[in-house]
Amino acid sequence: MQKLLIQLDSDKHPSAFDGITAYDAGVDHVLAYGGVGVDDVRNLVYGAMFTRGGDALKNSAIFIGGSSVQAGERMLKAATDAFFGPVRVSVMADPNGANTTAAAAVLKIIRATSVAGKGAAIFAGTGPVGVRAATLLAKEGARVVLTSRSLARAQQAAQDIKERFGLDVIPLEVSDEQAVARALDGAAVALAAGAAGVQLVSKAVWVAQPVLEVVADINAVPPLGIEGIKATDDGKPRDGKLAFGALGIGGLKMKIHRAAVARLFEQNDLVLDVEEIYAIGKAL
Repeated sequence: MQKLLIQLDSDKHPSAFDGITAYDAGVDHVLAYGGVGVDDVRNLVYGAMFTRGGDALKNSAIFIGGSSVQAGERMLKAATDAFFGPVRVSVMADPNGANTTAAAAVLKIIRATSVAGKGAAIFAGTGPVGVRAATLLAKEGARVVLTSRSLARAQQAAQDIKERFGLDVIPLEVSDEQAVARALDGAAVALAAGAAGVQLVSKAVWVAQPVLEVVADINAVPPLGIEGIKATDDGKPRDGKLAFGALGIGGLKMKIHRAAVARLFEQNDLVLDVEEIYAIGKAL
């Protein structure tokens, strides 16, 4: 029986990236739907639930993508709300690649150094990757500082993490180099999770931090979020620290993405969100 993946994308055109990755993960056919709204999800999911039965249900699965993480989260809830009893299919959420990217970034970091009991600063941490990375690092025992140019946004992100995961992170407003240095004070890890082409941390500031061990950046578009590293860095020693760039992180992100999609077809009752995707990556 063919492995069929139903790709639900909130954007007008479903992501070619996600479709190709699914095929590379061993899916036989992708049924891709673009412009999907929350109200559309139930009937699309029903199509997967009611066409196959019993053990054959594991051969159908749902992937939720799109560039809007907020829409993706609502779509995931709508999909799981459609299930009842054993009549369900496995579903994975990775809108904007946020879950797989955050998982890969944090795994690169914790494989380079133990973070338990150490400080970690997440710059531009209120975005989808930043929030997820902050959550995963906090779960690993790090003391996480989550920064934003807006203290209110940082506080809201910290509150969201507390409400959903029961984890405490420290919100901090960062608008100049002095504030960047304060965020890095006592930190062993610095992760830039900002928009493409925006420098967040200057080389002079991070090089001067005596206890900083790892610098990582998810931005591949110059200028990078952390000055003085390269997108291709994959544990490259730089000025006494280990550096990870977006392409170095991206290789692991792709492995996690493919592995998670493949897992969907092992059973029919998986829900793969950030924590589950991280666990898959950790096992690689």
